[in-house]
Amino acid sequence: MPERSGPGFRRRVGPPSRRARVALLTLGVLAVLFLLFVMFAGFWTDWLWFRSVRYSSVFTTQLWTKIGLFAVFGLLMAVIVGFNIWLAHRLRPPLSAMSVEQQSLDRYRSGLAPFKRWALIGVSLVIGLVAGAAASGQWRTWLMWTNATSFGEKDAQFGMDVSFYAFDLPFYEFLLGFAFSAVIVSLLTSAVVHYLYGGLRLQGPGRRASVGAQGHLAVLLGVFVLLKAVAYWLDRYALAVKTGSYKGVSGWTGLRYVDANAFLPAKTILFFVAIICAVLFFLTPVRRTWAPALIGLGLMVLSAVLIGGLYPAIVQQFQVKPNEQAKETPYIQKNIDATRQAYGIADAQTTQYSPQAATTADALKPDAQTIADIRLLDPNIVSPTFQSIEQQRSYYAFPNTLDVDRYGSGTDKQDTVIGLRELDLNGVQRNWINDHFKYTHGYGAVVAKGNQVNDKGQPVFTESGLPATGALGDYEQRIYYGEKTTSYSIVGGSNQEIDYTTETGENKQYQYTGNSGVSLDNPITRAAYAVRFAEPQILYAGAITDGAKVIYNRTPKERVEKVAPWLSIDADPYPVVQDGRVVWVLDGYTTSDGYPFSSKTTLGTATKDSLTNQRGELLTVANQVNYIRNSVKATVDAYTGEVKLYQWDDQDPVLRTWMKAFPGTVEPKADIPAALLPHLRYPQDMFKVQRDLLGQYHVTDSNSFFNGSDIWQIPVDPTSDTKQVQPPYYLTVRMPDPAVTSASFSLTTTFVPNGRDNLAAFMAVNADPGPDYGKIRILKIPGDSKTLGPNLVQSQFNSRQEVASQIYALKSGGDAELEYGNLLTLPVGGGLLNVEPVYVRGRGAKYPTLQKVLAVYGNDNVAFENTLEDALKKVFAGAAPPTTPTAPSTPGAPTAPTNPTTPTSPTTPAPGGTISPELQKALGDAEKAYNDSQTAFKNGDWVAYGNAQKALGDALKAADAARGGAPATAPSTGATPTGSQSPHP
Repeated sequence: MPERSGPGFRRRVGPPSRRARVALLTLGVLAVLFLLFVMFAGFWTDWLWFRSVRYSSVFTTQLWTKIGLFAVFGLLMAVIVGFNIWLAHRLRPPLSAMSVEQQSLDRYRSGLAPFKRWALIGVSLVIGLVAGAAASGQWRTWLMWTNATSFGEKDAQFGMDVSFYAFDLPFYEFLLGFAFSAVIVSLLTSAVVHYLYGGLRLQGPGRRASVGAQGHLAVLLGVFVLLKAVAYWLDRYALAVKTGSYKGVSGWTGLRYVDANAFLPAKTILFFVAIICAVLFFLTPVRRTWAPALIGLGLMVLSAVLIGGLYPAIVQQFQVKPNEQAKETPYIQKNIDATRQAYGIADAQTTQYSPQAATTADALKPDAQTIADIRLLDPNIVSPTFQSIEQQRSYYAFPNTLDVDRYGSGTDKQDTVIGLRELDLNGVQRNWINDHFKYTHGYGAVVAKGNQVNDKGQPVFTESGLPATGALGDYEQRIYYGEKTTSYSIVGGSNQEIDYTTETGENKQYQYTGNSGVSLDNPITRAAYAVRFAEPQILYAGAITDGAKVIYNRTPKERVEKVAPWLSIDADPYPVVQDGRVVWVLDGYTTSDGYPFSSKTTLGTATKDSLTNQRGELLTVANQVNYIRNSVKATVDAYTGEVKLYQWDDQDPVLRTWMKAFPGTVEPKADIPAALLPHLRYPQDMFKVQRDLLGQYHVTDSNSFFNGSDIWQIPVDPTSDTKQVQPPYYLTVRMPDPAVTSASFSLTTTFVPNGRDNLAAFMAVNADPGPDYGKIRILKIPGDSKTLGPNLVQSQFNSRQEVASQIYALKSGGDAELEYGNLLTLPVGGGLLNVEPVYVRGRGAKYPTLQKVLAVYGNDNVAFENTLEDALKKVFAGAAPPTTPTAPSTPGAPTAPTNPTTPTSPTTPAPGGTISPELQKALGDAEKAYNDSQTAFKNGDWVAYGNAQKALGDALKAADAARGGAPATAPSTGATPTGSQSPHP
């Protein structure tokens, strides 16, 4: 009968044909194989990358640790749960009571009967896989526990070494959490099996639980309560790292009075109550009654409410509140001491400083070098200038924020602004060959003096051009690894890359010869990378020839974070040209959230400022920390991508712990190249975290801290529209401290009182490697001084009528735009000098030029001039130099000007009564430098005076060395500008 169709009729569909079944099966197999290959590709390419950078031990250590934790804890969970399921089934009653409930369960039991063994194995394995995956994520906790290093410091409450809280307690808490999970899952699965097989009943007369079910579940509950007892015991120590909010500190950590005198004894009592309750549960199978165990459980819950909750509340209300200051200050002091120690601010030196409204010539002399090195070039503004003048080709670009470094030595050493000409693929015709084979690298560094501009308001370059030439000499200029280099490239083999384009338009070719990258000669490797980069052409492209290699993970932060996954990486890598190479320098931090009594801070919040969007954020392992050290200096070679990790803080126990976990990955401090050492600096993110804490923890007395009347905050950046706080600035500065005889490269910041705009403090840390590296000095301003903070300084600038008229002229009636540079605060001459460069960008202009300099000294001396010299002359108007300088006492051996930082030249002739040619030259240089300094001093040219003072100091040291004596203490050898020139609009 023919098949009928139409409304009301169903079409009969037969089973799929054999061909269809084969096709479906084939597709399924191929899908599974593809998924397996994707997983393999990720694993295989990671292994090849780690091997290519010679950090394969990092990969294998992580891999085997994760596999070990997965296997051990996954198998342990599977065995525990599987055993309890098997035991529950074995303890089932021989006959199930005849009831509606049991009759409805019969069909489930019958259906499960043929698959009981497989169901047991399957459930156990699934639960074991989940537990193993969770445990493998604890590889850091495991490695820290197994390689723990003593801090050599004990906490203030229990007398335990800090390593117990940093390394041991987290692992114990992980084990406890795992045990709780195993018991809870076992309890739930066992209860299901007992119910399914009649051991537990919800309906019907008689016992609700069989003897076997009662005993089994009672033991599991007893183990759970016993684990709770262990938790109560560990909770006692966890009070030392407990976080809350107190006295305006959101991350307050450690015990307070109520914790030490109520919660701590309560946890101890509850520990013993829980043990007694657990014993009652263990006796239930013997007594065959739930009553004692349930009574014990009820008493434990009641004790937890009364002893653990109500009693502390009573202590807080009736003992602490009536006399809170007396009760809390001992614990506040513990918090202050621990916090300052944990963040490396315990040795911060605070001195009173009363800024003067005016200054004198003699008061300015010690600060001549600070004044000479005032940085006018703002690295956050001049990137477009570098881009327009030094981009050279459309496929190059500079970072949005440039970097500040020091180059040269002696009188030639100066603060500089540096940027690398990196690859920018947006400037080329985009296709796969261009993106990954032809345009593979940037080219050259561009360096400008930090305190000068030319007559057009543009930077004065000391290294420029393509290829770059200048003060840096010969070096490998190709930049294969950089902050803007985020895509992969295929280099080597017969591939001819675009090196750079000459002025005549000729494309110079280049073949990569570095040892970086992963070989693509193996077809399986090519297939793996085709999957990794989702680019099938890698499989068959003829452009990939024998010897070709793929380079990827090319940003410095990405490379260091990958080879040192236990480090938090500073957000601001900076390039250094040394020993004929360009290397990126990165600061690595070791952190912990287990330092007892030390308040926690959120790194992402503490390091955020008005430049965060331009520089990027701190890469962190854990965002909430209460211990941090700048323990590692890392370098990434811009040509080869080679990563080096150097131990910077050899006293840091967290670093030593990780060095034991990953042996051979961190090189000793002594191996840092001598040419690199002068370029290392105190890191910004570390400084930001410390200044954030010092806003409150500059107070070291617990009573003053309790009153909270001296809280500082970081001022909002008045030159930015982001409403974020002012970033710190690298400057060469001499702090007004008798122990400080010369200016040094420093990282500086200011503070204002909480909710106010006047200045509360000025802070600087010595950023130059050396004996004084990392020394924090704070100048605390009296509260009644009314010293201007950054926002008030900007207001002084904006509110002056004569300044407003000049601003209007600069804006050309709205056709130009003003950009305010970094507002720098400097302690000079017994007061505070504020300097701000002002840039102008004309309509249609690609970049801004420096046109004016704002200077404010005291509260009323305001200058808005074409050059820094003119501005300083105006604000230092009362600081006239003496009319008669002191003459040299001995021909050829001048007496230095009256300046406590400048020694007197040696006058004793060389042994034998004759003066050697070297000594004669040095004395001649000293006399010339002396005369230059006196001339500059008379003219009020502080920049030239600072240069001459440095030259004098170098000449005196050379004279001492030439006559065989000990070198004299010379003035600072900071940057040596030759003057700041600005255009005259």
